Amino acid sequence: MRRFAALYDRIDATTATTVKVAALVAYFRDAPAADAAWAVSFLVGRRPKRLVRAPDLRAWAAAAAAVPTWLFEECYAQAGDLAETMALLVPEGEGAGSSVDDGPFAWWVEERLLPLARMEPDAQRAVLLDAWQRLSGTSRFLFNKLLTGGFRVGVSDGLVVRALSQVSGISAESIAHRLMGQWEPSAAWYAQLVATETTDADWSRPYPFYLAHPLDATVDTLGEPADWQLEWKWDGIRAQLVRRRGRTFLWSRGEELLADRFPEVEASAEWLPDGTVLDGELLAWRNGAPLPFSELQRRIGRKTVGKTLLADVPCHLLVYDVLECEGVDVRERPMHERRALAESLVARLPGGATIGLSPVLDVNTWEAARAARDHSRGMSAEGLMLKRRTSPYGVGRKVGDWWKWKVTPLTVDAVLVYAQAGHGRRAGLYTDYTFALWDGEALVPFAKAYSGLTDAEIRQVDAFIRRHTLEKFGPVRTVKPELVFELAFEGIQRSTRHKSGIAVRFPRIARWRLDKPASEADTLQSVKVLLAPGTVRE
Repeated sequence: MRRFAALYDRIDATTATTVKVAALVAYFRDAPAADAAWAVSFLVGRRPKRLVRAPDLRAWAAAAAAVPTWLFEECYAQAGDLAETMALLVPEGEGAGSSVDDGPFAWWVEERLLPLARMEPDAQRAVLLDAWQRLSGTSRFLFNKLLTGGFRVGVSDGLVVRALSQVSGISAESIAHRLMGQWEPSAAWYAQLVATETTDADWSRPYPFYLAHPLDATVDTLGEPADWQLEWKWDGIRAQLVRRRGRTFLWSRGEELLADRFPEVEASAEWLPDGTVLDGELLAWRNGAPLPFSELQRRIGRKTVGKTLLADVPCHLLVYDVLECEGVDVRERPMHERRALAESLVARLPGGATIGLSPVLDVNTWEAARAARDHSRGMSAEGLMLKRRTSPYGVGRKVGDWWKWKVTPLTVDAVLVYAQAGHGRRAGLYTDYTFALWDGEALVPFAKAYSGLTDAEIRQVDAFIRRHTLEKFGPVRTVKPELVFELAFEGIQRSTRHKSGIAVRFPRIARWRLDKPASEADTLQSVKVLLAPGTVRE
């Protein structure tokens, strides 16, 4: 455990990627295979879900620290992190930091953390009190972070892949591919991950997704339009369809297997030849056009989909790319060749198939591209994708070949009415805001936003909130309605779940309108004008 804690400290102490990679390399070279396997799992974000109820954790930690509940809660509010609060308040045992703290990381995970999910509360409490007595320093903090499901460290998946590549001598692309799909951390799994030669038994495995960078420069700087393939940037679920050995596997970009959630797409995939992997977008779809994302959300959280929902929200996969054809990895082939393969594969599907091609825009000038982008919302798209026609299908997010050119966001001026303290780095500051619009003489809550202000602006707003609090409801403060902010968002839908009757996509603060009094903020009626005809509830 102490070895993994030392790795965490080294990574947390620097912003230099070379230093972080060196720390990872040193760890993976020396750590036992089982420890390394769990380290990889946690570092790439495969954290266990919360294993113990948060109220129980707070109560047990307060009792162990011999402090009243109200004082523990005040400390938690200031620290902004439950794991840190417990690590600081609960006294260490006499043997803390001894050789047991140096025990295998895998043992702490497999014998102490994971079994908690199957225990009764009394047994959970006994295990936790014992661990808190035996662990010290960063080891104790990390145990708590894993316990609460909040483990994060400043290292990207790409840096972990680089380090494993250096340790094993395997290419970074191969390591990234081996990390895709479903796997269970173990010594045997880690040995296969870094083996020079490995038999890949997981034939359901997808490829790493290739991601685009936002286009910040003017589109004219990209050269000739003929060098680029332009597509709509659809607002759905990015997915890979894997067809191998007579079976179909749908994977989300978050590496979640979407088995049985989109049966109409899986049925059409049966017409594809074995050894086919397609990259595309899952969309709610009717009459040859996408439905709002809010409709797709009705399907996302379902493990199985009933007949009624299948009829109400039919879905479709629009294909962007081909990654594997006839069992051959074609990612290194240029974009225009992979597009031709995609056209050939989709052409084999029968009429009425729920798999189709994402259309390529026929534009010859950047002026025409700008006009198409301005029409994005009319196509239920977020903007355009620009892909260099000679580009390979890469791994992760790389600059130069793929760009996302999103449409200018919608904006509205709204009044700050509620605030709540943040967590982590923003602990002790009011940074979670609720904004309202005018409906006659009343302000109606409209959206929540958490990002967009500078640190200096956050401190100013925090000071205003503390001076102008009207009421308190637990952690939430009602604020005197004086501050106006311009909110930006990507889309708007009708909603029966919100008091305002509308819901917006990805709201964030665009700027603080110091020039505008609250009385001049936008009205609910003016915002409803933005609703497209035929939009549906969320």
